[in-house]
Amino acid sequence: MVQRRSLAAPYGAVCAISFLACVATGLELSVNNQAADFTLSAELGPAISLSCLVHNSSQAEELLWYRGDGQVGLSEGNKVNVSNICISPVNESDNGVTFTCRLARDKSVQVSVILDIQFPPRLSGEETLHVEEEKDATLTCNSKSNPQGQSTWYKDNHTLTLQQSHHELFQTSEIFQLSIRKVQKSDNGTYTCVVDSPLGKRTRDFHLIVEDKKPVFPTEAVIAAVVVVTLTIFFGIVARRDKLFKCFKKPRETTL
Repeated sequence: MVQRRSLAAPYGAVCAISFLACVATGLELSVNNQAADFTLSAELGPAISLSCLVHNSSQAEELLWYRGDGQVGLSEGNKVNVSNICISPVNESDNGVTFTCRLARDKSVQVSVILDIQFPPRLSGEETLHVEEEKDATLTCNSKSNPQGQSTWYKDNHTLTLQQSHHELFQTSEIFQLSIRKVQKSDNGTYTCVVDSPLGKRTRDFHLIVEDKKPVFPTEAVIAAVVVVTLTIFFGIVARRDKLFKCFKKPRETTL
């Protein structure tokens, strides 16, 4: 019994040493020949291929792919030591997405790829806006592009001259907004949103139609007048109630 236990101890030690030796070999992954995280630039349309490879391993290693936090389904023949995925077609929603290849038995061994999908400006927004004179108007030009473009507003084919306290600009990575306070008839016209990026220039027209100011209906005055008329009629009826009762009173019947 003592001899059997003495044989088991060296066997366990060999297993531990083998595991440590596996770690000591410097097992690592690479994606498209990159051993560290990197950014991959691409354009819309053509497919993107990502190839993950195991290095410094003497055994079969299972690989996992993730898109963001979600795991990507792989076929059985595309999991061991080498694994490939394809993104096709490439579109705007792929921009900024992270793809990660991980070792199945030790998920801390991984390489990540951030997609940098470049595309020209795409503009949208309500094209026609009807606004009553003296009210505020807001023209919103929705713009998506990568890299982000430079935005400019034109009015009737001329660069818009911004007037303090009358015009106000607001801009984010996807919105270019022009606000006009207390619009006048002179603000009537066609406003053009122009977005210029290294991949191209795009324009979108917005038609501002300033309508005549509607007359304000004197609601309070009308209500007051109705009350006065109602009270006048009421008190008039009360004052003449005796005469009205006499008019509607039935005559007495006479008997012979």
